[in-house]
Amino acid sequence: MLAIRGIGLTLLLAALAPLEATAALGGLASSVAEDQAQMKAMRQEKAGAAYTVHEMTTPSGTVVREFVSSATGQVFAVAWEGRFMPDLKQLLGDHFATLVDATDKVRISRSHALVSRPEVVIHSGGHMRDFAGKAYLPGQLPQGVRVDDLR
Repeated sequence: MLAIRGIGLTLLLAALAPLEATAALGGLASSVAEDQAQMKAMRQEKAGAAYTVHEMTTPSGTVVREFVSSATGQVFAVAWEGRFMPDLKQLLGDHFATLVDATDKVRISRSHALVSRPEVVIHSGGHMRDFAGKAYLPGQLPQGVRVDDLR
């Protein structure tokens, strides 16, 4: 099995991401509709007191959840799972550069990436046909929301 490390992972991430992307993580709720259109996904909303979860299922079966704060209208977290990796450049928006930049500097294995910075935390892992991950803005979590709630 091919081990992807350092610059190889950086190039792979850049190659897999299209040139056009929306700023989902950290963006306003309106970016959710843009993401849905880009992914050609079906969307369901689940409203709670502190946030709304926009769950999108792509034609390939990958499920993407975007968490929008009720107080600010901002996407404070995204999570994904499925047979295919979603477009992380699209989901992470401006924070995608943090992931790419960190691939040479943080703990990266061939199947798992973990970036933990004060402004953003990104977990991504899996293997062929079984990917999962989440990213969130620690300073933007609504009061009472635990990281474990973001699935």
